[in-house]
Amino acid sequence: MNRLWLLLLWLAIFAGARSAPASTGRVECNSLPSKVLAHAVRYCVVLPASFDQDKSRRFPVLYFLHGLGDDEQSFIHSGAFNLVEDMRQRGELTDFLIATPDGGASFYINSKDGKTRYEDFLVEEFFPFIEKRYRVAPGRAHRGIAGISMGGYGALHLAFAHPQLFASAAAHSPALIERLPEFLGPTPHSPRSRVLGQVFGAPPDPAFWNRNSPITLARTSHLAGLKVYFDCGDHDDYGFEAGAGALAKVLTDRKIPHQYHLYPGRHDPAYFAEHLPASLAFSSAAFAK
Repeated sequence: MNRLWLLLLWLAIFAGARSAPASTGRVECNSLPSKVLAHAVRYCVVLPASFDQDKSRRFPVLYFLHGLGDDEQSFIHSGAFNLVEDMRQRGELTDFLIATPDGGASFYINSKDGKTRYEDFLVEEFFPFIEKRYRVAPGRAHRGIAGISMGGYGALHLAFAHPQLFASAAAHSPALIERLPEFLGPTPHSPRSRVLGQVFGAPPDPAFWNRNSPITLARTSHLAGLKVYFDCGDHDDYGFEAGAGALAKVLTDRKIPHQYHLYPGRHDPAYFAEHLPASLAFSSAAFAK
């Protein structure tokens, strides 16, 4: 995903929406030393104005996971921060924190070779750190997770693998692949194989992929009470609409309530910019209820 084009596009789309005075919400970026990963991990947190106005108040938190090729500051520099401020001013969002860790190319799971335990880092270190440092209200009801593309995969994986942790999960164009061999193609060292190789094995191991896939997890995970939203473009550049449809079928067959939308569009900044407000409002409503 080209960050510059994403920035320019989102700013162009949302610049005209700012009719209210600028909010005093702010962003704090820092890094967390990780014992699990043996290196520091950068992160940013979007804080509403009320965070500084009422020092005794505790807030819900939405963990927002970036896509492949982006980083912890992508949400901030894309114009999404301005979108959040505008939606709050219009009363479309409640006040909650948005925490964005740098996920690298991890897909937000533990790698097959065991060298990068990113899922363990999130659950054991990152979530507890954020929630202690930034006055997050305790409990599942005050914690949501969302993401785009690779981050959408990560959000759904984490929510389905640890449903006791989250009130909601939301994803745009999640990297859902129903049949990995067809996606990788006939060449063992294809570009897609190289991208997935450092996490899922080189060449990528279909059995390991399937064990971690949100589609597989959705078949058996206890998802009662988890609010689920995901969407995808009907001409996704990577064919992720097929995987999204497969996930929707699993959830429907299990009678698990969810929102799934197949919209016109591709896997590009224009698509994400158009539909991000919907997932933010969805996460906000899950907190409010």
